[in-house]
Amino acid sequence: MSEREQTINELQDMINAQNAKVQQLLASVKDALLGFTSDELSVTEKDGKVYVAMSDKLLFESGSARVDKRGKEALAKLAEVLNRQNDIDVFIEGHTDSKPISTAQFKDNWDLSVIRATSVVRILTSEYQVNPLQIQPSGRGEYMPVADNESAEGRSCNRRTEIIMAPKLDKLFRILQ
Repeated sequence: MSEREQTINELQDMINAQNAKVQQLLASVKDALLGFTSDELSVTEKDGKVYVAMSDKLLFESGSARVDKRGKEALAKLAEVLNRQNDIDVFIEGHTDSKPISTAQFKDNWDLSVIRATSVVRILTSEYQVNPLQIQPSGRGEYMPVADNESAEGRSCNRRTEIIMAPKLDKLFRILQ
């Protein structure tokens, strides 16, 4: 019984430490991105992860995957925080609205979302030296909307790039095994 109780206490201590780390990360990211408006980006915490949702207006011109100057400023500030954190995983998710796109460069919205995520990853790793082993791009296309695609405002909310930061849970999983 005492061994089981000790394991439960260890797990609870780790969970508390992870929660504290997430809150510290949240505060660091919010501080780093203070100069940006709420229509450019938002920073939230959900399910033990920190989410930075950057609007397409901040990062890209319409139909483009090239990050513009203002977007690079935001990524530079975020990279400063990421470079101080070696025990988190970073997921870059590209999202689009549901209006179809088909160009010489992009076959569809999914293609655009993947290339946008990869563009952000390349800037973070190449220009700002974020560790490529802790970062992973993915494209979600129009399949994870946060608003209704029937209105221009809703479509604008859906066109975003999310940077999701999650503490690594390796130690926790080892104890559970």
